Amino acid sequence: MSFYQTLQKETAAEQQYLLSAPIIARCFNGSITLDDYVSFLVQAFHHVKHTVPLLMACGARLPDEKEWLREAIGEYIEEETGHQEWVLNDIAACGYDKEAARRIAPLASTELMVAYAWDMVSRINPLGFFGMVHVLEGTSINIADKAADTIRSKLNLPQKAFSYLYSHGSLDQEHVKFFIGLMDRIVDPKEQAVIIHAARMFYQLYGNIFRGLDPNHGIPRGQQ
Repeated sequence: MSFYQTLQKETAAEQQYLLSAPIIARCFNGSITLDDYVSFLVQAFHHVKHTVPLLMACGARLPDEKEWLREAIGEYIEEETGHQEWVLNDIAACGYDKEAARRIAPLASTELMVAYAWDMVSRINPLGFFGMVHVLEGTSINIADKAADTIRSKLNLPQKAFSYLYSHGSLDQEHVKFFIGLMDRIVDPKEQAVIIHAARMFYQLYGNIFRGLDPNHGIPRGQQ
């Protein structure tokens, strides 16, 4: 069994915790509201804006023998730069004030996930950040396209309101293949354990964000 397969197997229970969040069920049974979707986007902005800084910090802290992984992080940085602005543009396309979304404080659950990511990279082991990559990319590729299609149909929103979800759906298949190749080069059991532990934590932390989404998100209507 490859390490990536082990990572999937060892985090299956935590993944189910995330996927069983009520808002995901509401999305797929057609009862999701516009405010639900905007609430999701607001929290996405508040963690996505940390992706590139975290990648930079992770790359800076890797040892010399992980230069191959540092080079891969450079590719991730190029791919992920500016995605937080995509999220804000989606909010604007839904008819809400994206600058208000930029300024509003994140939920405690979002703040905690971001704080854990920074703590993992700076204090524990930068390899643990790949547990977060596994959770965010793996979850997105599994449900993003279907969620976007369902929400778009239910709420009659334009396609430009889903640039974040569609970009992280089936079109992200190459990212996942790239990630699998990286993980299968991690052969040290201690390093593997760090990534598995981090992924378990990130599944729970990300699941808590979904469970804590507030449709009364406080973002006013704006100009599209």
